[in-house]
Amino acid sequence: MNAATQLDHLHNGLTHLRSAPHTAAQFAQDTRHRAVDLLSALPPRYTTVLHNLLDRLESSALFAEESCSFSHKELLDSLQLWVDKAREHLA
Repeated sequence: MNAATQLDHLHNGLTHLRSAPHTAAQFAQDTRHRAVDLLSALPPRYTTVLHNLLDRLESSALFAEESCSFSHKELLDSLQLWVDKAREHLA
């Protein structure tokens, strides 16, 4: 699977995650395994940022509600921003 296709899958998974937040841990795990070509096509800082966001997302999955440390919506918005920036870089 090429980088653009992996980015599309990540975007689609993120869209699904907005309506099914209980799948956050699975989304993070799947993204780590399925975005290898995508991350190879981007500068190293993209890998660092994505992994940090996924770590935070996995941690936020431990909380049933929004907490002072984790805002599920803000994490998803940050992931969307990452997707948008990655798409710009690949274009």
